[in-house]
Amino acid sequence: MTFLPALILLLGVSLASGSLAGSATSAPDNSVAKPAAITGQYPNLFAAQGISEQAVQDKIAQAFKQLFYGDAATEAVYFTAGTNAAGGKAYILDVNNNDVRSEGMSYGMMIAVQLNKQTEFNALWNWAKSHMYHSDPAHPAYGYFAWSVRSDGVALDEMPAPDGEIYFATALYFAASRWGEGEGIYQYKVQADQLLHLMRHRQLISGTTQRGSQTGTNLFHADYAMVRFTPDLANAEHTDASYHLPAFYEVWARVGPEADRSFWHKAAQVSRDYFSKAAHAKTGLTPDYGNFDGSPWAAPWRPESADFRFDAWRSAMNWSFDWSWWRKDPRAVERSNRLQAFFAGEGLNHYGGQYSLAGKKLDTNQQAGPTAGLVAMNAVACLAASHPRSAEFVQALWQQTIPTGQYRYYDGMLYLLGMLHVSGQFQAWLPVQQTDKTE
Repeated sequence: MTFLPALILLLGVSLASGSLAGSATSAPDNSVAKPAAITGQYPNLFAAQGISEQAVQDKIAQAFKQLFYGDAATEAVYFTAGTNAAGGKAYILDVNNNDVRSEGMSYGMMIAVQLNKQTEFNALWNWAKSHMYHSDPAHPAYGYFAWSVRSDGVALDEMPAPDGEIYFATALYFAASRWGEGEGIYQYKVQADQLLHLMRHRQLISGTTQRGSQTGTNLFHADYAMVRFTPDLANAEHTDASYHLPAFYEVWARVGPEADRSFWHKAAQVSRDYFSKAAHAKTGLTPDYGNFDGSPWAAPWRPESADFRFDAWRSAMNWSFDWSWWRKDPRAVERSNRLQAFFAGEGLNHYGGQYSLAGKKLDTNQQAGPTAGLVAMNAVACLAASHPRSAEFVQALWQQTIPTGQYRYYDGMLYLLGMLHVSGQFQAWLPVQQTDKTE
């Protein structure tokens, strides 16, 4: 099924390899149900502030250039790493921790597909498959990716962190729609389908890892229809609010293996309900780690995980672009308003990055201002927010400099993701027939 030419012109969509993406428009009207992933019209919140399209494009291009090809000592997080039979390889380095993380690799791939950078996308995927992927059926993490490895490929923790797999799978589906299928590991949809099947259905596997005997299971709890914190059975009955990505689950429900599509529809709604339970009634803050009932979880090795820390910065992004893409949960509007009201009350130039859920500032340096990553995530919340104050958060992101230095990995990845979201350039690349419908 395809769009009529007149509708294509009306929506300003671009077709590539049988796929549909959209155009950026002005600020969203969050009182009207117009799902961007269906209409192809993605709000450009910078344009609504009078910032020119060229200025936005220039700033995003500069951010990509700096983070991917800037000075190796102070700017870049993307590093090429030779070739193998599948082609070039590259990794995203967490400079502060001196490791390569599935989170960053999958973020890098998502950024690359959104910006039409197939060379970088393929190089990252090749490195991940070569140095992070577990192909041994006897390994507890079989079918998944080690969440932390050294830049030489030696695993530091062999088990996965499910947000990496979630972004990997979705980026691969978008690549298949945008560029078409390649060969081998670049059969993007084939690779995504295989990964998604295991994320849903993988059975228990016990075996030996660097940390001793471990048992791994699937990444999504079958009964709760909810993403796990880890498939490691010892801690698998918990979750992480920032791993909940209902917008992506809706994509999987349209393009993933048909037998599981109803499950992914359910998982999307479960995650929307989870945000309402996990977000504090006054501040809108979520904890880093949580229980399936929405309550905070203080992990024994990291009791501060019950607070709003670095993982939790991303929760507002997740519920806000879900609202922009699919318009299925109007609770996201009030939640973004609530969160932004809290940070505005703290002072846009003074708020911290770590809080108790009730709003007590926990940063070691109480005088430090907001960091680029959190500034970006709070700006993405504007995709759902309806209060006029949201314009100040958009301006704060626009004025934010591209991260450099020791913490440029996490801040930089979130900054570039935020710039893409807020400019309307973070889009659902779907086959045409999957967008040619109303909901």
